[in-house]
Amino acid sequence: MTRPLRFGVVAPLMTDLPTWRDRVRRIADSGYSTFLVPDFPLTQPAPAAVLATVAATTDLRVGTWVYASPLRPPWLTAWESHSLSLMTGGRFEMGIGTGRPGIEDELREKGMPVVSPKERLAQVREAVEQLRGFDGPDRHTPVAIAVQGPKARALAAEIADTVTFALGAQSRAEVTQMAEDVRSRRDVELALAVPVIGDSVAPHMAPPETDPAALRAADAVAVLPDDPAAAIDEIQRRREEMGFSYFVFGADFAERFAPVVGELAGR
Repeated sequence: MTRPLRFGVVAPLMTDLPTWRDRVRRIADSGYSTFLVPDFPLTQPAPAAVLATVAATTDLRVGTWVYASPLRPPWLTAWESHSLSLMTGGRFEMGIGTGRPGIEDELREKGMPVVSPKERLAQVREAVEQLRGFDGPDRHTPVAIAVQGPKARALAAEIADTVTFALGAQSRAEVTQMAEDVRSRRDVELALAVPVIGDSVAPHMAPPETDPAALRAADAVAVLPDDPAAAIDEIQRRREEMGFSYFVFGADFAERFAPVVGELAGR
């Protein structure tokens, strides 16, 4: 099934509040479907507070991109997500994964238990199961799971509404195979986070040392051209060849890519 295209923006609060609010309003007026925030404790306000504010002042869907499973007990992640779903009138999407590179050091710094990748993946499953319990039969909070390895892909194909891949320099061929692996198990929405546009790397979407030139040389799908017309062609190609229908950009490119969204959203 060919899904309609939709677009999200990862927009952490990294400026003064009035400037950030102006950015939120511009994003809301540009045709994006979803406003997303990362889960980087102590570097910005907590996701729930930020997303509740956005939902109260715009009609955007909101979501986490993504909760790191070891930072909270699964029931707490589920409770917060259900609460956001309830308070936004069903406009919240829970993004969750096992944690970014270096999460073990972050856990140690915070005095939290360092758990294995297997245990972190189990926490993802438990959080989703707890969320379904909180939601009950009358509510379904969409879940996006960020994955990389085969076990994570299998879990996401089983329980997620949306699957996104934690990508670096993987080639187009490698990502195509990952996408086929997921879609062969179940028809889910495939999301592609694009942290690099041209020569710019979006904050909190890729490591600061990311090399855009190296990604282009590897034909990596973690990068898009900064020319909107070229980006439109490439996005359509990625949907046709790999099945991606949900594209996520960094906030610094939200306005520049508004013509892309205007041309493609809902098609």
